[in-house]
Amino acid sequence: MAAPLKHLRMASKDAHTATVIFLHGLGDTGHGWLPVAKMLWGQLPHVKWILPHAPTIPITVNNGYRMPGWFDVITFDRSVSPRPEDEAGILATVEAVDALIQAEVDAGIPENRIVLGGFSQGGAIAVLSQLLGKRKLAGYVSLSTWVPLAHKVEGMARKDAKDYPLFWGHGRDDEIVQYDYGRQSIDLLKRLGFPEVPEGKAFARPGLVFKSYPGMGHSACNEEIADLAAWLTECLKSEGAN
Repeated sequence: MAAPLKHLRMASKDAHTATVIFLHGLGDTGHGWLPVAKMLWGQLPHVKWILPHAPTIPITVNNGYRMPGWFDVITFDRSVSPRPEDEAGILATVEAVDALIQAEVDAGIPENRIVLGGFSQGGAIAVLSQLLGKRKLAGYVSLSTWVPLAHKVEGMARKDAKDYPLFWGHGRDDEIVQYDYGRQSIDLLKRLGFPEVPEGKAFARPGLVFKSYPGMGHSACNEEIADLAAWLTECLKSEGAN
């Protein structure tokens, strides 16, 4: 069994009744998303943040150079079908992240008060956890990412994956995970029955919120963070709120 994932924790401002677990992208650490957690701390005072650190592994596209990664990246070439992917590494990370979720459940936070999200590689793990996992989480967040194992995931996905809210943000000028590739992933989710939330509506349960951002590359922008904050506020309303 792999060692538990190391992570940052940011305690809730008020009584802890919900948790967001957010996974960084390739080459980053949990520290990279700490400013966003701090930015949203006041708006979500009942939420604890967990920001895991990926283990350091060799990355094939970087000539085997070791860096923080949730799984190996074998090629950036989108023309190869099916595109070679580190399936074993991807699935192992899904399991490792699930152990973090279980630790929160063991500490008294119900599954339906936990959101799992991520950026780029981290977002790929989050959406695959939604598709293949057994958790009944409050919702999922995938930013600037794609659905991994797309050539086989339709046959693997659980039937109720579409029943959990998903926020997906993507830059129209993303130079790493191109916008068109993100749109293909959204089309795949819609084929799996994910109902898309109408433009102008911040949240629905169930519901896929897809937001695109002109001029944004492989990063986040203030507009996206504001949209995410509005979505999280609805998804994790304080217990007892209307």
